[in-house]
Amino acid sequence: MPAGLGRPGARPAAPAQAARHGLPHALQALQAIVVRELFKFSQQTGRLVSALVRPLLWLAVFAAGFRNVFGVAIVEPYDTYIPYDVYIAPGLIGMVLLFNGMQSSLAMVYDREMGLMRLLLTAPLPRSWLLFSKLCATALLSVLQALAFVVVAMLLGTELPLFTWAGLHGLLALVCGALMLGALGLLLSVHIKQLENFAGTMNFVIFPMYFLSTALYPLWKLQESGAEWVYQLARFNPFTHAVEWIRFALYGKDPGAAPWVVLGCLVVFFVVACWGYDPQRGFGGLAKRGPGGAS
Repeated sequence: MPAGLGRPGARPAAPAQAARHGLPHALQALQAIVVRELFKFSQQTGRLVSALVRPLLWLAVFAAGFRNVFGVAIVEPYDTYIPYDVYIAPGLIGMVLLFNGMQSSLAMVYDREMGLMRLLLTAPLPRSWLLFSKLCATALLSVLQALAFVVVAMLLGTELPLFTWAGLHGLLALVCGALMLGALGLLLSVHIKQLENFAGTMNFVIFPMYFLSTALYPLWKLQESGAEWVYQLARFNPFTHAVEWIRFALYGKDPGAAPWVVLGCLVVFFVVACWGYDPQRGFGGLAKRGPGGAS
């Protein structure tokens, strides 16, 4: 049979072979990216220290001055009077997730400028899967750092119902919050073109998200004080819903719409980030410059 006639018959075997080997290759890529991020983190001891020092300073200094602020009222989801350190603990857990999610954005920009992103995104796997693997690695590091903070906070005397059945729901909320904020970091990395622009961009993301949320004060306190515009901004802040999901889950209460908001934002952030990293449809200048930052 002529070679030209045999070629069409051989083509259908290629998709079948790709389908047969696709899943193992995808899982191998996921494992490689996660292990790489864990190894990098293990070599950066200062990163863990800074991740713990920041919320612990808030817990030890800021909360100490307002320890009995919430002794005058019962704040949902709590059934009794609580000291301020107990109230802000879920917010400080969220702080760890938020800062690490933004740190992942910096890592993506660095990899892009150094050319490592070019190698990653040209692998023979769907680009969305590679970004998902990166997101999983970021979320894993966020959760590990958050759990380390929780352990230290409990050793310092902050009472958290972690080792209960409700604690499992709290862990789920923690993971989903880490994924959402990691996806936001991926999205931001599309727009941050140079490392020099990182600090300025983060100042417009981290601090508004944190302070315009329920991490430090409940929503009804904002409304009661007459800060209506702050109240409305906090209501529509995705970080608020991540913190409230963690808070309500830890105490076995219904978090309301918070899980749906967090999961919805996770999907939107990730899909838009994948679209931004697509060289054919991307935005923010990434498609024109290429994943390695070359013009």
